Amino acid sequence: MSPREKKLLIFFAIGGFAVINLLGFNYFAKVQLDIRSQHVKAVNQLKTAELISASRNEVESEMEWLAKYEPQPTDYQPVQTALQQLAEKEVTAVGLTLKSQKLLPTEDTAGLHFHRVKVQLTVLGPEQSLYTWFDHLNSPENLRCVTSIRLSPNKEDDTKIDCTAIIEQWFIPTPSA
Repeated sequence: MSPREKKLLIFFAIGGFAVINLLGFNYFAKVQLDIRSQHVKAVNQLKTAELISASRNEVESEMEWLAKYEPQPTDYQPVQTALQQLAEKEVTAVGLTLKSQKLLPTEDTAGLHFHRVKVQLTVLGPEQSLYTWFDHLNSPENLRCVTSIRLSPNKEDDTKIDCTAIIEQWFIPTPSA
């Protein structure tokens, strides 16, 4: 081989070596990037698992409470009737005057486990009796709560308050056949 051919062969060898190194470097850089993204993903999953584990005690106690007080499935009519009767009974028991009552539409959002029945009552009486009435109606164990209260002074008697309250009862509907 002539010296010129030897130089050309060395030049192509160096060029080939450089191209192979560049391709290899790109491949290993891509592999390293994939490893880093997998590492970040694994770290995020670990953090999520640690948060879930940390909140486990709170959620577990809530699940135990719900299992203890979860009502049996039933239709909405008996629940609504019982709620209305209880609210009326408590009105007279604490010394309030029932002015009006109204059954509100049942909230039965599809896909939710619990549904709600609502009763709206307008009562008249002294402030302390209203607080006692609210206390008697609010019962987490029975999944019952006063969710809306509107108070206004009575126009005829300054010692009494007009109150419009919405009482809700959560229940599990019977499965439809």
